[in-house]
Amino acid sequence: MTIPLLSLSIFIIWTMVLAILLIAARLRHLSSGGSPADFGDPTGNKLLWRLLRAQANCAENLPLYAGVVLILAVRGVATGAIDVLAILYITFRLLHSLFHLFNFNPNYRVACLGVQFLCLLGLLASATIFT
Repeated sequence: MTIPLLSLSIFIIWTMVLAILLIAARLRHLSSGGSPADFGDPTGNKLLWRLLRAQANCAENLPLYAGVVLILAVRGVATGAIDVLAILYITFRLLHSLFHLFNFNPNYRVACLGVQFLCLLGLLASATIFT
């Protein structure tokens, strides 16, 4: 398995873990008398809201990364630079989610997103232009 495919597998597993945690948090919230209306309430920076946003953000970004990894795999493109970009991408993807969950300064999330975007552009360029 290539590094980009391994990082894609990690991304999929992480997105599923966040979904399971979100379901567990929702069930706990409902069983303690909470309302379903609370699920979309961003006030107070509740863990429920942060889990929802972290999971949704992963679900939104997963297809982009999966598409680039698919192009790399189909074209048979594999270099050390691609491996480094894939490792950086998944590292900053995980950090982005953790910064969401633990309510860190939003600027950290933006920085992580910027690094991910640059990695994605580099991977896409490697898959389509430079081969």
